Amino acid sequence: MKKLKITIQLEMSVPDDWELATTSEGGHVLKLPNQQFLDLAIEPLFATDPEETWSSAPDEDALNDILDMVDSEDVTYEFVTH
Repeated sequence: MKKLKITIQLEMSVPDDWELATTSEGGHVLKLPNQQFLDLAIEPLFATDPEETWSSAPDEDALNDILDMVDSEDVTYEFVTH
């Protein structure tokens, strides 16, 4: 089996009241002002608690609002050999 490394780099313009939050595993997510958290690692995922289950955008408008904030995106794919 091969290892695939995917690097995603985004630059976004976000509201001033968004904050970084640290999960219990040391990862980072965004804390939104409406008692929600946002994880952009694979796709935009939302949760009311960063330690609980994450789900897709609650509706198409919410997803479009997040994607509209992306100023630039750079994605690279490479196979890693050991």
